[in-house]
Amino acid sequence: MPDLEKEISELIVSALFLEDIQPEDIDPEEVLFGDEGLALDSIDALELGVAIQKRYGVKIDPDDPNIREHFRCVRNLARLVAERSGH
Repeated sequence: MPDLEKEISELIVSALFLEDIQPEDIDPEEVLFGDEGLALDSIDALELGVAIQKRYGVKIDPDDPNIREHFRCVRNLARLVAERSGH
């Protein structure tokens, strides 16, 4: 899964136009949202969800009770994509 984690880090940087961050700077366990880590916001979450759906065909239900945990870090996103896309 490290390759998938790398792809998702690259997707985060490109989809969210993060100019000051390189994909390799994102630790797979780093918190993505809130006041810690990358400090992404809810608009970033929407854009990232759309980018994941376009790239991997994985639809993420906003009413999923585990959505916060799925989006907590790159590793969790990679696990979600792997489970739902067979990637």
